[in-house]
Amino acid sequence: MSQEKPSGKLQLRTIAMPGDTNSNGDIFGGWIMAQMDIAGAILAKEVSQTRTVTVAVEGMKFLKPVKVGDIVSCYGDVTRKGNTSITIKLEVWIKSVLKNLTVKVTEATFIYVAIDQDGKKITLKK
Repeated sequence: MSQEKPSGKLQLRTIAMPGDTNSNGDIFGGWIMAQMDIAGAILAKEVSQTRTVTVAVEGMKFLKPVKVGDIVSCYGDVTRKGNTSITIKLEVWIKSVLKNLTVKVTEATFIYVAIDQDGKKITLKK
């Protein structure tokens, strides 16, 4: 079932460019995933107030293709904060200005771990 509005807070907004396409002219899924990781990292850093790294991506589902010129918006919401990790649900919505259409194109859960300067796990501040 399709929802009408994004879930979470806007973390990142950009535009899909020709250099990010595959041979079919659609935007690479890997580029979309990278935008999601950046958006999630922003939220994880704000929540943790320290360095974080991505340790897992779960449930990645591509629902619709993204085209050149689409405005890509990543929304994030913290779903769990553990001792060392932060779990964030991310959604990507696109706005096709020419078609006056806004639609969710993918979602996934990203897990980040807080680390120190040596790359070792650290406990999150409460």
